[in-house]
Amino acid sequence: MIIMPVKEGENIEKALKKFKRKYEKTGVLKELRRRQYFTKPSVVNRANRLHAIYVESLNRDDE
Repeated sequence: MIIMPVKEGENIEKALKKFKRKYEKTGVLKELRRRQYFTKPSVVNRANRLHAIYVESLNRDDE
């Protein structure tokens, strides 16, 4: 649960903006979208491997 203390006389838009930022940092929405469907572990591992290959190729190009 996110608790946002609002100071006396603080602008409501500013408090809402702070809340939204804090909500995004928790990753609740990202986790919800990830859990909407099941991906097989082999597919997840393959995606991770392909990403690692991509990152490694970027690092090699810089050198």
